[in-house]
Amino acid sequence: MQSTFPRPSQNRLLATLPASDWLAINALVEWVELPRGKLLYEAGMGLTHVYFPTTAVVSLTSTMKDGASAEIAVVGCEGVVGVCAFMGDLRSLSNAVVQGAGQALRMRAADLREASRQSAPLMQALLGYTQVLFAQMAQTSACSRHHALDQQLCRWLLLHLDRLSGNELAVTQERIAQMLGVRREGVTVGALRLQKAGVIRYARGRIAVLDRAGLEERCCECYAVVKVAYDRLQQACSPREVCAA
Repeated sequence: MQSTFPRPSQNRLLATLPASDWLAINALVEWVELPRGKLLYEAGMGLTHVYFPTTAVVSLTSTMKDGASAEIAVVGCEGVVGVCAFMGDLRSLSNAVVQGAGQALRMRAADLREASRQSAPLMQALLGYTQVLFAQMAQTSACSRHHALDQQLCRWLLLHLDRLSGNELAVTQERIAQMLGVRREGVTVGALRLQKAGVIRYARGRIAVLDRAGLEERCCECYAVVKVAYDRLQQACSPREVCAA
């Protein structure tokens, strides 16, 4: 049975903190369950809490006046949802909705801002993560403008797959179309091509990736650019000795 006591190693950003820095914020975090579809906050909304996902996956989306939306980034156990909090602006720049159900460590936004001022390692980790998050946003924007829908679909699947423990995603084609900001018919055609090629298996709102290498071959360079950025961040901020209690 999984312990209900927060362990920083379950979130890669927190795992970089020395034991003393983690112990200083340990009492400020709590476990929360994040069901799929839960809206954590909307763009412009005041941030009361930030979330460090452990098993949950969160989509950051931008919404137009007509209601159309598109995913601009995805956050999993490598980062934090609500980076604006430590930069002094307690308002969200985007919507944040849970794409993959799971758990997260929740912390009051005001506490994170104060803790980052007191802890240089925490501030360094947050700044490094924010840099690669913005890189992901920029690459997503370029991808949606210049690359074919099939390539965008492969990128989306790979980025979400990286943040899951298995090879299966609980998502509908309609939801993917919303995240990519395209028509559902285009996603359906792309998914059928991948299924016929033996790369994925799709049934009843679940997509199982059968051939990851094949998925990467069909993807544009955008996935690799984002992955390299996160890999470099992990190498620069390798996990240190942390409190495992």
